[in-house]
Amino acid sequence: MVQEAFGTGESIEEALDVACKELGVSKEDAEYEVIQEPEKKKFGIFGGNPAKVRVFITVTPAQKAVEYLKSILDCMGLNDVEFEVTEDEKTAEINLKGEDVGFIIGRRGETLDALQYLSGLVANHVDNSYFRITINTGNYREKREVTLENLGRKLAYKAVKTGKNVNLEPMNPYERRIIHTAVQKVNGAISYSEGEVMNRHVVIAPDPKNPVKPRRTYNNNNRRQGNGRGYNNNRDRGGYNKDRESYSYNKTPYKQTFERKPYQNKYNKPSDDEMVTTSSTFSQRSPIEKAGLPLFSKIEKKGEE
Repeated sequence: MVQEAFGTGESIEEALDVACKELGVSKEDAEYEVIQEPEKKKFGIFGGNPAKVRVFITVTPAQKAVEYLKSILDCMGLNDVEFEVTEDEKTAEINLKGEDVGFIIGRRGETLDALQYLSGLVANHVDNSYFRITINTGNYREKREVTLENLGRKLAYKAVKTGKNVNLEPMNPYERRIIHTAVQKVNGAISYSEGEVMNRHVVIAPDPKNPVKPRRTYNNNNRRQGNGRGYNNNRDRGGYNKDRESYSYNKTPYKQTFERKPYQNKYNKPSDDEMVTTSSTFSQRSPIEKAGLPLFSKIEKKGEE
């Protein structure tokens, strides 16, 4: 888009000042052409023409949006805001820097979104074609995108687990697009938009064409949730259960103790006077010969002399 203004004066410099002031730009930022050279009056009485120039500038949609933002922020009392513009053919990102820029964000970015919407309308009137304007400050857009992605996945898992739809709050098209992308990554969940204009919001629901069976979970008492029977380890086992009409058995493991048999080999062989016994086998007792005692003695009946 080209903006132009005409200026007249006794000299070309004076005509340039008039035209640039009308456009609101400096001489260095504008281009001009001389329409008429100045002519002095003859004898100071007859003839003479003033200088006339045409000053013009080429305005892009992004520049027009910046001009509009400056006027709005000046009315809000924010005069020290810096504008950093990254522009390409069909889009432009305007990054705002300065003190108190957090005031521009608003609750959940509502103020920032409103300024972005209005600036986009102004930019689209430049060439009467679609031009996308994005306003950012303090990396708010990046942080908001991460938050929405996590929210979309979390609610998608919830919808799959409970089998119920989840309605989100109204969002702008950019934020709704982030939610839809996050839900697509969750198996068994779908998303769609409902509502009109400012009330348009995202609905996350289980996918009827691709149902996912919920997984069984366990609570702190080791009781299995969901389909199937569960057992509580804190409950005593054993006895007849009238509710179930069945018997249950105490499965307490049987403890057995064994005497450890000494390790035997050719270097550690027990002597003849040692006895080795176990719980399953017995060895015959060998006679023990002591000094001064016979091996065998006569057995007499009691009462006989």
